[in-house]
Amino acid sequence: MKKFQKKHNYEGLLIVIEGTDGSGKSTQLELLKRSIQAQSYGVMVSEWKTSRLIANVIDDAKDRNLLNATTYSLLYAADFVDRLENQIIPALQSGFIVLLDRYYYTALARDVVRGQDIEWVKNLYECAPEPDLIFYLDMPVDVLLKRIIGTTGLNYYESGRDVGFSTDFYKSFEIYQNKCLEQYNRMKKEYNFKSIDGTRSIEEIHSIMQKEVQKILDSGVLY
Repeated sequence: MKKFQKKHNYEGLLIVIEGTDGSGKSTQLELLKRSIQAQSYGVMVSEWKTSRLIANVIDDAKDRNLLNATTYSLLYAADFVDRLENQIIPALQSGFIVLLDRYYYTALARDVVRGQDIEWVKNLYECAPEPDLIFYLDMPVDVLLKRIIGTTGLNYYESGRDVGFSTDFYKSFEIYQNKCLEQYNRMKKEYNFKSIDGTRSIEEIHSIMQKEVQKILDSGVLY
């Protein structure tokens, strides 16, 4: 088998699962982690907005409704860079397989929908290494809405209420998520997303992801 060419200069692998809220990223991340660990590879997982330094600041600002579009962008970028420098890159340097629940593509989609210039946003994340594999769970908005209502409920920011699309939570969610999906669709080709129909069963989606990862592992890239 032809040796896989990594997209960066680190010893480990960087694998991303992207998609909107409610698309099933967390479930697939956990399944993928288990299947890789079962083969005795070291795995490190990092999720969106989990910096010990910044995450609570973002939550507090949201609770107090203090975020405008620019502070929203900058705080999430700060969270990302903190995790990048203190978790992600050290793990990659040590040869771990790093699994990420969302990468800066989430910021590109959300920030542009909030009116930010896409080149400005890209510059915020120019320090980010290119992932070796990017899975994208593609979900229609009507299915997302049903999932969100049935689990966490509609969130003020995840429904785009801060942007002012509509005073109605459901309508605002629909408009906001559709605009985010438009951005993701533009990124698919640019960043070589491996798009997967998110309405397929959990088992089917995992099988697709696991096979793609296995191709890389079988190439001996980590030996």
